[in-house]
This record gives sequence, C-alpha cells and structure tokens, in this order.
Amino acid sequence: MKPNVRRCISCGKVAPKDAFWRVVRVHPSHQLQLDRGMGRSAYICPRADCLKTAQKKNRLGRTLRASVPPSVYSTLWQRLSEIRERRPPKTDESQDESTIRQGQANDDIRG
Repeated sequence: MKPNVRRCISCGKVAPKDAFWRVVRVHPSHQLQLDRGMGRSAYICPRADCLKTAQKKNRLGRTLRASVPPSVYSTLWQRLSEIRERRPPKTDESQDESTIRQGQANDDIRG
C-alpha cells in the first residue's frame, strides 16, 4: 500500500503527511483550525523558513481560499519554538562522526 504523501505549500517538499502541519478551512463555517476537521487543507513543513515564506507570501490564504487571521500564524510560530526547545543541541562529537563517515566514503570513491 502506498503511503499518504503531501506537498508543503511553501517549499514544495513531498513527504508523508505526518511530517507536516495541517491547516484546515472547515466546511461550511470557513473557520480555520489546525490538524483536525473536514474541508480544504494545506500542509506546511515545521521549519522556520517555510513558515516565514508562507506568511510573507500569503500562501496559506491563497491555498485555503480564505483570509488567515494572525492567531493562526502565532500558534504555528509557538509550535515551532516548542519543537526547538525540545530538540537537544548538536554536540561536537556527532558532527565529528558524520565528518569522519563522509571522509571514509570519499576515500572509498577515490579508490
């Protein structure tokens, strides 16, 4: 069975739908809500650059064919900050390991 994939309205990335945030214009009330409901939907990556572009170019509004209140964007920015707080910072060790692995792969290619 094929996985359900969606496209980000901002960057165009295609991924499984659980990798995105979903914004829904609920039918028939035309109210916007996040993650649940039946109606026209838009998907956006949980990344700062995608959210910034979507807000600046009104991509949510055009995709949903509705005006997007500032509260929706503030909720999405809040979610993004919560994700960043939960994510552990990268250590120098993990960066060193990936550099070593990359160097080994380059050596294998060169022969």
